[in-house]
Amino acid sequence: MFNVDQRERVQAQLLTLAEADPEVVGAAITGSQAVGAGDRWSDIDLAFAVNGELGPALVRWTETLYKKFAAHHHWDLPSGSTIYRVFLLPAWLEVDIAFTSADEFGPLGPTWRTVFGQITQLEPAAPPTSDHHVGLAWHHALHARICIERRRSWQAEHWISAARRQLITLSCLRLGYPTSYAKGAHLLPHELTNPLETTLVRSLDETELRRALDAVIASLGRELELTDPTLAARFQPMLIELAQPGGHTPGH
Repeated sequence: MFNVDQRERVQAQLLTLAEADPEVVGAAITGSQAVGAGDRWSDIDLAFAVNGELGPALVRWTETLYKKFAAHHHWDLPSGSTIYRVFLLPAWLEVDIAFTSADEFGPLGPTWRTVFGQITQLEPAAPPTSDHHVGLAWHHALHARICIERRRSWQAEHWISAARRQLITLSCLRLGYPTSYAKGAHLLPHELTNPLETTLVRSLDETELRRALDAVIASLGRELELTDPTLAARFQPMLIELAQPGGHTPGH
C-alpha cells in the first residue's frame, strides 16, 4: 500500500496542477489532514473552486488523474451543487476531490485549510437530529423482523447491521462524537460498545438472526432511555412486541 511520502508527493503535484489551471480559482485541503489529525493511512482530500461549468473541469481533471497518476477507477458522490469525485490510484491511494463553483467555495466545517483562492462564508447544514436516527433504528429493526418471517436471511442480516449502525450513531450524537461513517465509534465507552457485540450476526440460521435482532432491540431500548426517557417509555411495549417470534408484523 501507499506510504506517507507517496501521498504527500501526489497531493503536492495535484495542488501545483490546480494552481496552474486557469479554471481552478481556489483550492483547499480538507479532511483530517487539514487540521493535523491525519495518520499513516489517511487519504487525500481536496476541494477545487471552478470558474464556470463543472462538467469540462471534471472531464479534464479525470483525464489528468488517469494519464498522469495512473488512476484505476473513479466514482462520484454529489452533494448539492458540489461533485465529489473519488479516485483510486496505484498502491490503494484514495484521492477525493470536491469540485464546486467558485461562488460556493468555502468550508462547511472545521476540517478545511485554504491553499489559494477566495472563500465564501457558507452556512453549515444542520446535522441530523436524534429523532431522525431513532426513526431509522426502529425502521431497520422492524424490517429485519419482517425479513426473518419471510425467510429472507441475507436481507434480514442487512437490516440488523443497519440498525446497529444507527445505534452507534445515536450514542455518538448524544456524547458529542463524530457521527458519520462510525468515525466516533472508537471513542465510545466500553459499557456502550460491549453489548453491541452481541448484535453481530454470526450465521444466517434463523435462530441466530432472531438472537441478533433481539440484541439490537434491547440495545435500542437502552439507548432510548439515555437519549429520550419519555420516548423510551412509549416505545417499550412496541419493542417487546417486535422481539416476540409470534407477534404480528405488518407487511412492507
